[in-house]
Amino acid sequence: MIDPLHDSPFLRACRGLPAARTPIWLMRQAGRYMPEYRAIRARHSMLEVIHTPELAAEVTLQPIDRFGFDAAILFSDILIPAEPMGFRVAFRPGPVLDAPVRDAADVERIRTPPPEETVPFVYETIRILSRELAGRVPLIGFGAAP
Repeated sequence: MIDPLHDSPFLRACRGLPAARTPIWLMRQAGRYMPEYRAIRARHSMLEVIHTPELAAEVTLQPIDRFGFDAAILFSDILIPAEPMGFRVAFRPGPVLDAPVRDAADVERIRTPPPEETVPFVYETIRILSRELAGRVPLIGFGAAP
């Protein structure tokens, strides 16, 4: 069986195929411009939202429900993988690592534990979004590297 999203405008464009229209999605798709996002952030810190699958899923879905973008973007931050690697992440207001890597000794201290053990909230957020999106639009994730 072919995935129902196989011919979505976004995935067609990703494959370099013609699409009926130009797909629309935005970096920072969920964010400060949305009153419903601001309401959640008034009650919860950025890390609380990211670490709480129900909240992260809600924030991810807000722009899809309101604007009908062609892809949902997992609400998270590129520094989340740094937490289980041994770094503390804070937002003041942007992301800050407590101890940046500056030399070989810092590199040696970095841990690489299995993500399913250290960021289960990301996996649960994806499960919730898969259920809630129910094939409406693709889900985009992202990552970071040095």
